[in-house]
Amino acid sequence: MPRYVIDEAALRRNLEILRGVADATGAKILLAQKAYSCAATYPLCAKYLAGTTASSLFEAKHGHDNFGGETHVFAPAFDAREMDEILSLVDHIVFNSPRQVALFGAAAKAKGVSVGLRVNPEVSVATTPAYDPCRPSSRLGTRRRDLDAAPEALALVDGLHFHCLCEQGVEELAKVLAGFEAKFGDLLPRMKWVNFGGGHHITRAGYDVAALVRLIRDFRERNPHLEVYLEPGEAVALNAGTLEVTVLEIQPKGEDGVANAILDTSAACHMPDVLEMPYTPRVVGAVEGGSYTYRFGGPTCLAGDEIGVYSFASPLAEGSRVVFEDMAIYSMVKNNTFNGLNLPDIVLRREDGSERLLKSFGYADFASRLG
Repeated sequence: MPRYVIDEAALRRNLEILRGVADATGAKILLAQKAYSCAATYPLCAKYLAGTTASSLFEAKHGHDNFGGETHVFAPAFDAREMDEILSLVDHIVFNSPRQVALFGAAAKAKGVSVGLRVNPEVSVATTPAYDPCRPSSRLGTRRRDLDAAPEALALVDGLHFHCLCEQGVEELAKVLAGFEAKFGDLLPRMKWVNFGGGHHITRAGYDVAALVRLIRDFRERNPHLEVYLEPGEAVALNAGTLEVTVLEIQPKGEDGVANAILDTSAACHMPDVLEMPYTPRVVGAVEGGSYTYRFGGPTCLAGDEIGVYSFASPLAEGSRVVFEDMAIYSMVKNNTFNGLNLPDIVLRREDGSERLLKSFGYADFASRLG
């Protein structure tokens, strides 16, 4: 059976880096649950982070009930039928447009919830269009011209939020922040906080943490009255988990001279970003130009359920174990049971090397989803 394995020691290393940034700058760092939401590790995360961010009622409830600290929520548009419950759970609510502020801002204020507005600095730095919130005709964030057309919204707004990065460094953040201040800087004196959003790869090897600290400090020196938030998701659990799987069959070489290796895991089901992003995940033991090359594919009927082509110094066989790296983020929160494929177990590898089974799935999990 395939299994996701969360590495507690690697998770703590990431958290220590993030806490170091918070301590050095006074900024508050939140866990964006869209990338990682394993509640069993929330007690550890809560020792280092200020709270969570959510993009739905269920995520807000998950963070509020299991993590504690501050609970923030943002959505492109909220459902009025859920608003009362959302406001009972969160400390900050970020609206996407002046219209949403007009609809729900007063109710949020009446419940003591801080109101934010997501703005669009119109600075595109993301390299993949699907992950670029500043692309032309984006539905995410309010442009300055649209805010100027509805200035009454600002009367209810306590803070501004921007989110423009995707797996990027401080260099891209500096470009976005400059654009944000150029377009919205005149509004900052009336605000209480600014949220720099997510997409910061702070825990990635080679990330310039010192430059990030300087950037945040400089911003706070220019705006000493403002609280600063960051809400990375990937950075919390980056390289802190693997997906361990098994080779079911190796087919004869195809027209391109590469053999298909069918695994008991699926890109479509267990690591959807491989097809959506798309990207090729790293595999432990794979080498460049190895003597034995395989195209990894899943057991579903989707023709495109392929993970990538990998080479090894030694041959694989039926029953060989394959370990995909960096599978704690997004894979677990986005997986599905297409074709009735079972979900992998979720295992926590503790810092002392022992393992704890957090979750095992079965037929009932598949059958109950569709009634």
